[in-house]
Amino acid sequence: MAHLLTLAVGILGLCGLGFWWLEPQAHTFGDGLWLAFTTAATVGYGDIVPTTPAAKIFAVFVVLMGFAALSLVTAAIAAMWVQSEEKRMEDEILRDLHLQIKGLRDELAALRHDLNPKAGG
Repeated sequence: MAHLLTLAVGILGLCGLGFWWLEPQAHTFGDGLWLAFTTAATVGYGDIVPTTPAAKIFAVFVVLMGFAALSLVTAAIAAMWVQSEEKRMEDEILRDLHLQIKGLRDELAALRHDLNPKAGG
């Protein structure tokens, strides 16, 4: 999960750099980051918007990257949940099997005792 967040921050930084370079309204790198974030999140506050054709095309790329990042994070969270649920079920099955084996051993010991009472006691 940490790698995913690092990747998302890195991509956001690169997209911010791209907007800072392509968009005249993005006067600072911070403006570029803000535009990248609002575009990727599809919020679009309107304070800074892509105006040049290159920035508009880049905005489409940023929106797609935002969807991809959101999909990856959602998938990672779902995978962690499924993995923990699988582990819980596996532990429950192992506990049940252990109890069954213990019961069978006790039953086997009782049968041995019934067949050979001298050896058991």
